[in-house]
Order: sequence, then C-alpha cells, then structure tokens
Amino acid sequence: MTTQFHPPDATPLKGKVVVLTGGALGVGSCIVRLLHTAGAHVFFGDILDEPGQALERGLSNNDAQAKFIHCDVTSYADNLALFDAAYSACGHVDHAIANAGLGEQGNMFNSELTLESVKEEPKKSMSIVDVNVKGPLYFARVASAYLRQPDVNGKASTAAADKSLTLVSSVAGFREDPGLYVYVASKHAVLGLMRVLRGTLIQSKPHPIRTNAICPWMTKTRLVAGIEQVWAESGLPSNSPEDVARVIVGVLADGKVNGGTMYIEGGRSWNIEQGLLATRHEWLGAEREKELDRGTELMGGGEHWTANKSSQV
Repeated sequence: MTTQFHPPDATPLKGKVVVLTGGALGVGSCIVRLLHTAGAHVFFGDILDEPGQALERGLSNNDAQAKFIHCDVTSYADNLALFDAAYSACGHVDHAIANAGLGEQGNMFNSELTLESVKEEPKKSMSIVDVNVKGPLYFARVASAYLRQPDVNGKASTAAADKSLTLVSSVAGFREDPGLYVYVASKHAVLGLMRVLRGTLIQSKPHPIRTNAICPWMTKTRLVAGIEQVWAESGLPSNSPEDVARVIVGVLADGKVNGGTMYIEGGRSWNIEQGLLATRHEWLGAEREKELDRGTELMGGGEHWTANKSSQV
C-alpha cells in the first residue's frame, strides 16, 4: 500500500540542469544548496531579490552554476525568462521544481461578514490563488516544453535521459486545515495538476517526463512562525527545511518514480498515492471503479473537450 520513500544519494544529478521557483529562502534555498553541492547547475527564481542574490554569491565556488533570476510566478513572461536563462546557458533543462507558494492571506470566510462588508472583493485572499494555482500552471506548461527539448550541444539527447517535473503541494493538499480556506483549496489544486499530468507527460518524446507532488506536514519556515513553539511543546513531529529539500532532491535523483505524492512528516516521507490507488476498490467500490476506468479510457486524452466549439468561450 503506502510505502516509505527513502531519498537516494544525489550523485546522479551531477551536471544536470535544474530550474526552480521560490528558491531564495526556506525549503527553496535548501534545495538550491543541495543541488549545487551535488554538482547540478541550478537556475532559481524568486521575488525576493536580496536573499536570492546573496545565495547566488555564496555558491560561486565550484564548477556548477548557481544563477538567481527575479521571477514572479504569477507572470507568464517571468516563468519563460527563468527557463530560457537555463536553456540558453546550458543547452538543455533536466528537472523543474515548482516550489514557490503563499500562505493564507486574510480571512476569506470571516464569520463576522455582513451584507455590507461582503461587497468588498477579497483581493488579498485571492492572491493565494494567483501564486499557488496560476503559478504552478504557468510553470508546468513552460516546463513541459523545455524539458522535451533535445540538448542543443548534442549531449544527453537520448530517450534514456531522465526528465522530471515536481510540484510542491502540502499536507493541506489532501486534508483540511481549519481556517486555511484558500490555501487548502489551492494546494488541492496542485495535487490535481500532478494527477492530470502524470499520465500525459510520461509519454512525452523524445524524453518522458516524470511528474510528482510533494506534501510536507509542519515545516519550520516563516509560514508557521505563530505556532512553532506550541507545536514543539506538544511533541508532534515537524520537518526542517532541509528535510523537505532532501526528499525533493531525492525524487529528482530517483529516476523512476512517476505520479507519486510524497507526504513528509518528521523528516521521513511516504508515497501515499500508491495507497490511494491500490485501495480504490475499497472506498469507491469494485463495480464503480471498473466503470470509472472504462469512462476514463473512453475519453482518451480529452481532445474532444477543446474540439467542442460549443463549450469554448
């Protein structure tokens, strides 16, 4: 059923080209450091220029490149520029990690809403959707094109080259967390994006693209500053940013896992997607599972949805 994932050594990533967002601080900066130490060329984006540039300066001490590029993930042009910087410098992109995210902003469903205050558009809360949903969608679309490209220098151009897209969700991507209304919805969307891409991108040519999601539980970053002490006193497990980064880098280095959802707790990780798929007949019912699979097969790649002009606006 659900199996523990043991992150392998990052050695296979030496010389690989990795693009990621949200790389200036927290988990992202730990990913950048781990990849750079492994000898990977890392091109990382963030809206936080000062810490991003400082991280780049601190990693300019070996043959592997570490390049910071300003990137607002809600901007399609910025996502393109990030990938283009890597491709122009190295001639290929091997792995892509959509790590940037935003925590709950404001209170979308404030119990004190009145018929007057509800008229104000919740722009602050909806900024979460821009970063956590639109951002990964933009990133994944651009990544799918760049990851498919053969090496312009003629290297790593065989079908055996390993390519991957990793989407960072959260434990909030598969369960509810009280009060995190928009955040929970947005992280469910990231998990849905992984599920709809895993069967499509793995068929990419000339390079199959593995697609996986990461769902950390409590991780000691600035997002949990208000509850960190109480959490520690409770004795509940938590992750360090390095713990989460190690799992993400391990998914890249693994070279095999596709369609996985890595739940991370107390520095350990489990691929919970395997358990969900293996037990579908139990929670859905054997007959309904069979009919659902038949319907999915009948729909094929879903081309008829976009071909249906009556449904296009």
